[in-house]
Amino acid sequence: MIGSNGPGPKKGRRSPEPHLRPWSGPLCPRRRRPTVTERTELLAEYDREMRRDPPNSSGATFERAGALVRERHTGDTIIYSELTSASAPAAVLAESRRAEALGRELEWKVYSHDQPAELPSILKAAGFRPDEPETLVIFDLRELQGAEPGLHGLTVREVDGPGPFEDALSVSQAAFGPSGPQGLEKFRSRLDDPTARLFVAYWDGRPISAGRLELPPGRSFAGLWGGGTVPDARHHGAYRALVYARAERARAAGYRYVTVDARETSRPILERLGFVSLTGIQGWVLPGPATPE
Repeated sequence: MIGSNGPGPKKGRRSPEPHLRPWSGPLCPRRRRPTVTERTELLAEYDREMRRDPPNSSGATFERAGALVRERHTGDTIIYSELTSASAPAAVLAESRRAEALGRELEWKVYSHDQPAELPSILKAAGFRPDEPETLVIFDLRELQGAEPGLHGLTVREVDGPGPFEDALSVSQAAFGPSGPQGLEKFRSRLDDPTARLFVAYWDGRPISAGRLELPPGRSFAGLWGGGTVPDARHHGAYRALVYARAERARAAGYRYVTVDARETSRPILERLGFVSLTGIQGWVLPGPATPE
């Protein structure tokens, strides 16, 4: 995901222009959309590698609970289910009661191709609320062009220590507000983790864009997460350069694809860069107990 489009440069603040020229072309010379059969096979492969048997490289803890795969943290998330019209109501009820007993928030991720088709209606009837919709988009790294067009004054660096990590935090604060650094802080202890890499884009030494790359071992899919650009540096190619740098790193590490769970603000941008939409993602949230005032 990326920061939403903001206003133009504020008075008194340095603008990236004219040195950082606009660039928003695709990451590959030409794009070929997958056929229906190829799309179905891709989704099956993604489900098998990333949802049914999720890698633990993200720092999360997963457990299989019957027909469900649950991600455990302060609030639980159902990331995969194998349900039918007959079994879904009971499964939703059981998970709701479990979350209530534990005093936790529960999120249920429903992909557009998940079964049964009425699962969203069952969740809604059980008190779940729809979260912001997302789209799973994918890029085939075999199509990545050989060299990134140079942008004067712009460099992208992989975070390798506390200083660059603080730069990533400052970008996240400017791009997303207070919630940005909170979500990124948990990666402070993973700076040496080869499966989770952070990247920061600098313009003339100023950090202006940052994002994460997940490299799960033994999988075909690398993941781009948390990409954001400070408001007065948007629309000048920094985010594209950040996507390219992470995609190139994933390709060098032997991955076939990179994926993004893209919000509606970022999906059109990623599609212009050559990503292809595979399926919709709708989170359904059952709130936990209210926080005492």
